[in-house]
Amino acid sequence: MTTGALDLPDTSRLEVDDAKDELRKVLRAHRRAHHHHPDSGHMAACEALTEHALEAVAGATTVATFVSMGAEPCTRLLLERLHETGVEVLLPVLGPHLARCWGRFQGSADLAERAPRRPLEPSGPTLPAEAVHEADALLIPALCVDRDGRRLGQGGGWYDRMLPLRAPGTHIFAIIHPEEVVAGPLPVEEHDEPVDAVITAEEWFLLAAGSPAHARSPES
Repeated sequence: MTTGALDLPDTSRLEVDDAKDELRKVLRAHRRAHHHHPDSGHMAACEALTEHALEAVAGATTVATFVSMGAEPCTRLLLERLHETGVEVLLPVLGPHLARCWGRFQGSADLAERAPRRPLEPSGPTLPAEAVHEADALLIPALCVDRDGRRLGQGGGWYDRMLPLRAPGTHIFAIIHPEEVVAGPLPVEEHDEPVDAVITAEEWFLLAAGSPAHARSPES
């Protein structure tokens, strides 16, 4: 690791929901201050992230991922590269009655804002949430991940719904900025699923599968 991890506030005395909210504020503020969306062309960080991600999912025929927005690590180039090599790419779309669904990426020119303040979405048929079962790998957003794979998401609950629907053994990769790999432990709830690996512009690496966040107690 060449980038020092963010120093997060101690939230251990807070309830889990409050702790997550506090950490999200800090992490979002850091992103706004330190990371800028590449409006024109692709930054070196975007190129590097793309290379690491392609290496991480080599051999996959279907990948579920997301369209970056704002100060998130840029996935736009990755979508194009996957598409160019014949990989089917599933992207989140809001379906009828705000149902959480998927759509197939058909090239950047097809992406458009179809709901205010939502990431760009592809046109074409809306696939049910269960379509994520087709994916060989899930590349998902996060605000940070700790060394045991605990993930802090944006709080929308999209992946709380999607991750349990994936095929058994399908790896979950979190796409974050390098300094957002933190020591932890991050606050988690019973339904929070750990990630298996992290992809940044500096590197990608698997996390320890035997770590506490990956353990499943008999009661759960």
